[in-house]
Amino acid sequence: MNKYRQKGFAVLLVAMFSLSTLLVACGNQQTAQNAAAETSGPTGNSGELTAVTQVTNWFAQAEHGGLYAAKEQGYYKEAGLDMTIQAGGPQVSPTQIVASGKAQFGLTTADQLLVAREEGIPLVAIATIFQKSPQGLMVHANQNISSLADLNNRTVYVGAGSVFWDYVKNKYQLNHVKEMAYTGSLAPFIPDETSAIQGYVTSEPYEMKQQNVDVKFLLLADAGYNPYSNVLFTTEQYIQDHPDLVRAYVEASMKGWDYYKTNYDSVNDVILKENPDFTKEKLNYAAKALIPFVYEGNAAEHGVGYMKEERWAELGQQLMKIGALKKEPDVSKVFTDKFLPHS
Repeated sequence: MNKYRQKGFAVLLVAMFSLSTLLVACGNQQTAQNAAAETSGPTGNSGELTAVTQVTNWFAQAEHGGLYAAKEQGYYKEAGLDMTIQAGGPQVSPTQIVASGKAQFGLTTADQLLVAREEGIPLVAIATIFQKSPQGLMVHANQNISSLADLNNRTVYVGAGSVFWDYVKNKYQLNHVKEMAYTGSLAPFIPDETSAIQGYVTSEPYEMKQQNVDVKFLLLADAGYNPYSNVLFTTEQYIQDHPDLVRAYVEASMKGWDYYKTNYDSVNDVILKENPDFTKEKLNYAAKALIPFVYEGNAAEHGVGYMKEERWAELGQQLMKIGALKKEPDVSKVFTDKFLPHS
């Protein structure tokens, strides 16, 4: 059942106005997009789907499996959404793309979202995929490294503006590290056994195993830094203008993640078409590895996507301590759980 179908009188009102009239009245790109969605989407007389885009935080991979499952299984379509999944990459900023109105939804990390909000970008987290962050730093197993505190006097490959790295440097006083830009390639890490490189425990260790490189993975979460990861977000304005569309997106996405848990093999065939640089074996490895990070913890009781206010508040305090934030964020405005299926 299409829950966005308006009553008969609303349809007549919409029909009275052309798209050009609506655009003139809008005055900005975001509102213009909202108007287009109103007239061409499921609220219209024709019952057509509403076209929306979500931009991910990296190239298509298992860490996005539930989103591709939701599209492949028709969950987005059932919810009235004509979904486009736009792959991210090292030079792609989902927060900027969503803020500009070029996409309605995006994926980011909780710390990046908090920083963006303080910079004046009114983003709101509406669900999280990872309860425990799978992000960390990978090192060669033959090195005398037992924790992140042992990284001084080494080369570390990290992405520009990585808030987690500022936290690690501050906590462990890593003042003698050679920082190099992370590009997504592991090529510079492999021959340099004294180096470390950022990554996800669900992905990079597998690649190294295929190349017979023994590694150790140091999780940020085990070092006390555990921001929600792969956070689904949109803008305050979009929530205000289209709460039903936001709910439809979140519910369909979470349904996709529930499906992916036991049906990842078939969904990974779809991801493989989007990202042929991967192999089926690698995608299946990642799908199995991410299970405790996505489906356990609070998600085991409350469902995938669940977020706690205490976690957001703790993260805000951590970011203030390292200077990433100037003031403590009002977490009541940072995230909402009202669109989750279990709420």
